Amino acid sequence: MKFWTSILLVGLILLSTWACGKDKDYLITISTRHGDIKAILFDSAPEHKSNFLALAEAGRFDSTMFHRVIKDFMVQGGDVFGKEGLPAQEWPTLPAEISSKYVHLKGMIAAARQGDNINPQKRSSGSQFYIVHGRKYEELELTTDFSKLQKAVFQYMQLGSAQELKKEYARLYEEQKFDSLTNLLLSKRDEIAETLKIKLTKDYTPSQIKAYAEIGGAPHLDFEYTVFGQVLSGLDVVDKIAAESTKSEIPIDPVYMNVKVEKVSRKKIEKEFGYVYPDEN
Repeated sequence: MKFWTSILLVGLILLSTWACGKDKDYLITISTRHGDIKAILFDSAPEHKSNFLALAEAGRFDSTMFHRVIKDFMVQGGDVFGKEGLPAQEWPTLPAEISSKYVHLKGMIAAARQGDNINPQKRSSGSQFYIVHGRKYEELELTTDFSKLQKAVFQYMQLGSAQELKKEYARLYEEQKFDSLTNLLLSKRDEIAETLKIKLTKDYTPSQIKAYAEIGGAPHLDFEYTVFGQVLSGLDVVDKIAAESTKSEIPIDPVYMNVKVEKVSRKKIEKEFGYVYPDEN
């Protein structure tokens, strides 16, 4: 019954959104014992936006917790269906709405999901979301496709000209100096790519590269998960949640949330939070 009630609410909110036009938007407030997080949701992910609004309007996020916390990565919560006792196999999902416009910068809100091995369509959880905490990245690290580089380096080290690299790789690995090993691979990236005639880079815009250097985030998740919102204020609250002591990624002292929604003018959001609405055309 709760599922069909949620579906009805989604429909009503979609109608309300259309009626609202472009003059107003929904301001989200996620309240925790550390303070409030204010956020907006993107029009480019309409199903995620309407679903989140429906759950929030019905009070179903209230008393859920941030149940997975990893410092310098993300804080995840909103397990509505687990709280309500719905069997896991019956948890609703949403179709992926992945856009190249939005990457996993600190403060971005994205939908959790199951892995590609059982979820090749990258469908999102019908309730669980995460807020990116992340860390800062320099351009070389950010733009390197590490999965391809790891495979390519083994092929490259079979060449007679790469025996010194092979020895250094083995030494660093044996001594478990993994940061130094990463730096070694990065320093050889372009040489390996040119020799093997393959692409070992990921494409980011100059503004995205600058943002990852200045703000930070979790770029390894980019273009794999649906990013559907952004924190406008309360990043200090995200920092405090991320700093919680955990056991098996669960905060020892639970961090519960209450979520409310209010409709306000977009001009007010822009003025109060300095947010600039993107051109969704």
